[in-house]
Amino acid sequence: MSKNVVKTAVNAIQKFYPIKLADKTWDNTGLLVDASHDEQSSSAADEKIRVLLTIDLTQDVANEAIQNKSNLIMAYHPFIFKGLKSIGQSDPQQKSLVKLIRNGISVYCPHTAVDSAKGGVNDFLADGISKGIKEDSREVVEKDKEEEGCGMGRIIQLSKPTPLSKLVDNVKVSLGLSHLQVALARGENKEHLISSIAICAGSGGGVFRGLKADLFYTGELSHHEALYFNETGSSIIVCNHSNTERAFLNTIQEQLIEELPEGSEVKISEKDKDPFQTW
Repeated sequence: MSKNVVKTAVNAIQKFYPIKLADKTWDNTGLLVDASHDEQSSSAADEKIRVLLTIDLTQDVANEAIQNKSNLIMAYHPFIFKGLKSIGQSDPQQKSLVKLIRNGISVYCPHTAVDSAKGGVNDFLADGISKGIKEDSREVVEKDKEEEGCGMGRIIQLSKPTPLSKLVDNVKVSLGLSHLQVALARGENKEHLISSIAICAGSGGGVFRGLKADLFYTGELSHHEALYFNETGSSIIVCNHSNTERAFLNTIQEQLIEELPEGSEVKISEKDKDPFQTW
């Protein structure tokens, strides 16, 4: 993949999810692996953009990218997070890193830029849980200081109190899940009425801190966070961390197909999956 083609693919991603929206205080976003080569050495075949979308860049996904002849992986979660002091073959992440570079595959990670974006993953979750139900309002929990409608988390007010069971069904449909976890507010049952919903893709504990809502909807919470919300009168829906993000890859696929040059390929990984299963 030539440098120009890498730039074209990265620009397409950043059009929808600008890197300035990412939380730079802790997140590691952007082009984390640049395996491009000089224009002079490129061939016509190399110039076709082949993108593989995934939430996590596991060894199986890396092998899938090689088999598909992908030249860019867009991995939602940062593939490189902590600083590397050496690169070897004993660590699975580093082994994949070496393999990807050998095969000329670059890696771009947008992460919290997608979390923050207007119309990004958190709005996708809000649309899914409230489908068929009118919203009175939708607000960003942690507002971006520069971009209107952007920031971490969402909180929605429903125009009509809705049974929890209906909202659980909506989540299952929107995320394509057959099972999820629900923690009922103290003294309530699955039909109790919900008027306000706080939402955060991935891990919501930090974003939810200090919020009041009838229902908290996220990928994961710690045991003590869950107990606190229950004891203070809120119910919880958790779906496992990456399950709140994976369905949104379909939207990203559509966006990139529209934006990239004609003939480009954008595939969603068939090997990417949440590490936890319900047996």
